[in-house]
Amino acid sequence: MTEENHRQLFIPKGFAHGFVVLSNVAIFQYKCDNFYAPQFDGGINICDKSLNIDWRLPIEEAVLSEKDTKHPLFKDFKSPFVLE
Repeated sequence: MTEENHRQLFIPKGFAHGFVVLSNVAIFQYKCDNFYAPQFDGGINICDKSLNIDWRLPIEEAVLSEKDTKHPLFKDFKSPFVLE
């Protein structure tokens, strides 16, 4: 996804997702299917080595919100979603 190609990515409801910006400036926009619902808010710690994600930068250089630093490892994650 670049400024030139204007591509978008669809992420289904309840699907874990994350992103990294490798440039000095970025404008990030996302759309939701409904209003913010904090009872469904959650996350997985990006430092979890079991996920084997190549973030393409050293994790110590990542700029994270305080909230993001407190997310559990994947093995300890409790999903707020009930799948039928």
